[in-house]
Amino acid sequence: MLITVPMEPRPGERLVAATPRTVAALVRLGYDVAVQTGAGAAANLPDEAYVTSGARICDRADAWSGDIVTAVNAPGDDELSLMKKGAILVASLAPHSQADRLPTYAEHGITALSLDAVPRISRAQSLDALSSMSNVAGYRAVIEAAEAYGGMFAGQVTAAGKTPPATVFVIGGGVAGLAAIGAAVSLGAQVRAFDVRPEAAEQIESMGATFVSLPAAQQEVSSDGYASALTEAQERLTQELYATEAAGADVIITTALVRGQAPTTITADAVAGMRAGSVVVDLAASGGGNCELTVPGERVVTDGGVTVLGWTDLPGRMPQHSSQLLGTNIVNLLALLTPAKDGTPVLDLEDVVVRGMTVAHDGDVLWPPPAVQVSAAPAPAEAVVDTNEPAVASAASEPSAAKPATDPRARRALLTGIGGAALAIALAFSSPAFLAMFTVFVLSVVIGYYVISNVSHSLHTPLMSQTNAISGIILVGALLQLGSSNAVVTTLAFVAASVASINVFGGFLVTYRMLGMFQKGA
Repeated sequence: MLITVPMEPRPGERLVAATPRTVAALVRLGYDVAVQTGAGAAANLPDEAYVTSGARICDRADAWSGDIVTAVNAPGDDELSLMKKGAILVASLAPHSQADRLPTYAEHGITALSLDAVPRISRAQSLDALSSMSNVAGYRAVIEAAEAYGGMFAGQVTAAGKTPPATVFVIGGGVAGLAAIGAAVSLGAQVRAFDVRPEAAEQIESMGATFVSLPAAQQEVSSDGYASALTEAQERLTQELYATEAAGADVIITTALVRGQAPTTITADAVAGMRAGSVVVDLAASGGGNCELTVPGERVVTDGGVTVLGWTDLPGRMPQHSSQLLGTNIVNLLALLTPAKDGTPVLDLEDVVVRGMTVAHDGDVLWPPPAVQVSAAPAPAEAVVDTNEPAVASAASEPSAAKPATDPRARRALLTGIGGAALAIALAFSSPAFLAMFTVFVLSVVIGYYVISNVSHSLHTPLMSQTNAISGIILVGALLQLGSSNAVVTTLAFVAASVASINVFGGFLVTYRMLGMFQKGA
């Protein structure tokens, strides 16, 4: 089948839905690929590079008439009229905010897959174009803020004196917010951040920022990966927090979007309280803006000297890398749809990822999709239905009927009690020297358990190195005991040496594989 890549019709759009690298990946999946003349020119991707990767160059009409059309943005009516019935359209269709356009795709008989409607589940992350573009936008927002701020983000100490670091306040701990935090921290700024989702706190702090806590305004753990609308009380509390943080910030980066709509987080009064020369970068400008003074697509300077940036094309300001990320999302989607790698897509609507992205198919609008549970919170335990309830009730009514101990917890408690009693008897007849060593062993196990179980996930790799060192000590001690004349000591030493060797060599193997991830061509 033929995959086509048209030039984006939106004025000023610099992104393209495929790069030479992603074209080569599509060819490996068994597809023929055609790219419209000049489609990648704005991203510094010449036609010759596409041809080298296995694509052919076509005109506009051919680019919109492929079996599978991949685009950056939703096509207009003129472009839809060029598409053939039964074609598959892959693009960011904004079904949350442009649901009125979905019947148009159905009327044209097009199967429409929206790249910005990917469910927030782990195996779908590689398809999520919304996250890819948000990541670029968050990074670029810091670059734009640094240029408009006119000062250095990092504090400087020189012979002429010292300058303090810039204070950056980030609203939102999603993909864009975390990318902005990482970029600002790397430039040396003091970063503070807030998110209404409680699960975002650890992620924010892991990026090196200070999480601003406001428990009364925080929501329940998110069930779908997105924040929901605030109540009136929560909104009032957050507005007070934002105004306080704005007064002390040099740069504010807002990223709050709820299903494509931008709630107001920075009021005009909050902006009036900011210092002259401060900057607000509104990443939600495309949804109306988080700041009351935001004008989508424009730069505004207030009477108080505060610059408000409402750029809506931040990913397009880094077109080559953004196009590569978007093209990779599309390749991953086509790989999911083409398990046989034979150039024939298979639309499996039983797959929650495919179903979540499919907004129109076979003349029907399929939006919204069924809800997908993505919360990390444990699901409530399901009630156990006993299909043998009448028989159980009958047996229980007989006094002489013996009820077997089938409860796993009861069995564990019984075995634990028996083991504890046996250990107590054994210790009662042990020598004082053995009791002293056994006491040290038990305390080491208890302390080790609580120390290791409370180590942050981000420190597991250095912790592995520490355990390898401990295993090395155990291995040396076991080797020294292998020559003992006592058969029990020799057996225990052999077991200890074997287990310690597995841990040591396994640790080296894992480390080697991790280092390979950072090598070119790995």
